[in-house]
Amino acid sequence: MRRPLNSLIQSSAYAFCKVLTTHCHALKLGTLADVYTANKILNAYTRCKELHIARKLFDEIPHRDTVSWNTMIAGFVNCGNLETACKILKNMRRCDFDFDGYSFGSLLKGVASAYRLEVGQQLHSMVIKMGYEENVYAGSALLDMYAKCEKVEDAYTVFEYLPEPNSVSWNALIAGFSKVGDRSTAFWLLHCMEKEGVRVEDGTFAPLLTLLDDIEFYKLTIQIHGKIVKHGLAFDNTVSNAMITAYSECGSIRDARKVFDGAVGMRDLVTWNSMLAAYLVHEEEELGFQLFLDMQRLGFEPDIYTYTSILSACFEKAHKSHGQSLHAVVIKRGLEYLVPISNALIAMYIKSNNTSMGEALKLFESMELKDRVSWNSILTGFSQIGLNEDALKLFGQMRSLMVEIDHYAFSAVLRSCADLATLQLGRQVHVLAIKSGFETNDFVASALIFLYSKCGIIEDARKSFEETPNDSSIAWNSLIFGYAQNGQGSIALDLFFLMRDRKVRLDHITFVAVLTACSHIGLVEEGLNFLKSMESDYGIPPRMEHYACAVDLLGRARRLGEARTLIESMPFKPDAMVWKTLLGACRVCGDIELATQVASHLLELEPEEHCTYVLLSHLYGHLRRWDEKANLTRLMRERGVKKVPGWSWIEIKNQVHAFNAEDQSHPLCQEIYQMLGELMEEITWLDTDTGLDALISDFDEPCESCDAKLLSA
Repeated sequence: MRRPLNSLIQSSAYAFCKVLTTHCHALKLGTLADVYTANKILNAYTRCKELHIARKLFDEIPHRDTVSWNTMIAGFVNCGNLETACKILKNMRRCDFDFDGYSFGSLLKGVASAYRLEVGQQLHSMVIKMGYEENVYAGSALLDMYAKCEKVEDAYTVFEYLPEPNSVSWNALIAGFSKVGDRSTAFWLLHCMEKEGVRVEDGTFAPLLTLLDDIEFYKLTIQIHGKIVKHGLAFDNTVSNAMITAYSECGSIRDARKVFDGAVGMRDLVTWNSMLAAYLVHEEEELGFQLFLDMQRLGFEPDIYTYTSILSACFEKAHKSHGQSLHAVVIKRGLEYLVPISNALIAMYIKSNNTSMGEALKLFESMELKDRVSWNSILTGFSQIGLNEDALKLFGQMRSLMVEIDHYAFSAVLRSCADLATLQLGRQVHVLAIKSGFETNDFVASALIFLYSKCGIIEDARKSFEETPNDSSIAWNSLIFGYAQNGQGSIALDLFFLMRDRKVRLDHITFVAVLTACSHIGLVEEGLNFLKSMESDYGIPPRMEHYACAVDLLGRARRLGEARTLIESMPFKPDAMVWKTLLGACRVCGDIELATQVASHLLELEPEEHCTYVLLSHLYGHLRRWDEKANLTRLMRERGVKKVPGWSWIEIKNQVHAFNAEDQSHPLCQEIYQMLGELMEEITWLDTDTGLDALISDFDEPCESCDAKLLSA
């Protein structure tokens, strides 16, 4: 059971009072002259983090020894003040006191926490110069410093010089190789450690479990779990928490829950948070919400991590009310001023639906303190819901306010440039990304590939891809999409097979890209085979978007009956995206009967979505079924649904100009319409022989915004 915050404060206050009392007694009895007594009181003050009093006492000790100096160094290191600790070490040398293993050990601990590799290397030279490289305490601290600074080769060299490495040394080395993701070396070290007869601990297994993050490591996770039980560590909190996460990452929520249930009586807040994260990763939101309530019922107060996790599950339409309730709870508990929680609320509102962007902006503007995540969330929100001009303006504001621009910001603004097809502006952002050193980042490279693909410059897209390490699926997926959408589906499929051969991890987005490629070049059977083999051959269950791609594949091939049968055979209820894809295929094929059935499903799912009405109305008009068209127009009027006009953009001299149908707002409107008139006259003159019908009703024109949605689906 957790200890309330009040009890922690009381225990700290009690400890401080106890030290003060002891200090007073020592002064009264005159025992402070004894260096042993003085060091004990000094140590107690540093443990209470009362460094100003400790410093004063240290200055008053008449006969300081090495322990006195080491106590002050350790005190400042533990409070995160590495600079002062280094100054004390220098003064120690000036006062003719020799360093020992504890002096170096304490200071190296601070260096490791601050990731100050250059300071650590200087200390390493002093360790060698003074002959302490074989000292277990100094050596282990040196090893730990290199491991935490991700210099694992140097850590291993230090390890080899230790005459009798203890469990702390082994654990530090294993943690270092685990941190850099070197799975084979980390597990080889575990094997060597057991072979040498060194006792394994919670610190041995916890870092190893972080490496078991995929379904392919499930059996290995079970084996490690067996070792944990064998060594009597199954009920250790640190190990249990890591086991819950490992089983979740390996795809077994059931085993994660077993570990959680077995930790009854020993659970801490991290245990509850680990199980909550596991449920949310596996899209078990209802179980996550229940767990959130259970932990409070049993006396565990949620922390920042708990709130940010549970808020991340509230963007689905079904859980929108939960999100609003949690927002109210956050306000009631006075936590809305915490930046991570405000950021989580902003992300929740942005992901909920397009209409909640206003709530997100209101929250953002009310924040007294904003971090990089706050700005990036709003920037990404603008980009995702199509407010691309607002995204570009916000990016300019971030630069003028000197907000640090990271790879997430570059990724979002590049995607907005792509959506607006503003190639010149996109190139300028590309240059800025290069200057900032982010051009090889997977997310930035992916956005650059998307930009150049969208602008039809697939060669530059390929160049951006080649500049990345090519070990992540993010850039591969973007390039496959790029080739597919530029009509080069064969190259897209070749990339998929190359990706597979190079053992790059495939994901669900990879198969959306592959199915899109098959659809664009008419490889119907190949596409359907990919859909069928996803789970059996690659361990990736098909999602809604994969079925939507397959429906599009069959629709383009005019196999509407098979598309309908596929929808009916889906293991889950089709959403609006799937039905819209089929409706688009019905429009192309002119199948009004099926289109009417599909539209009825869509109108039930999204009664206020204008695209369904417009597409169906266009189809009725095309087939000259004027009564049905009139009825649909009347239904739109009754339900208050309005056609959202499509927009067009053009970039001239780095300025984006936006237009919609019959737009009169542009400052050069008169000149534009004059030029349009001249162009129409020329078109009419050229097309006289074909009898072009210029009298097309408003609804008989395809809806640009609807077509855009169908393409994105």
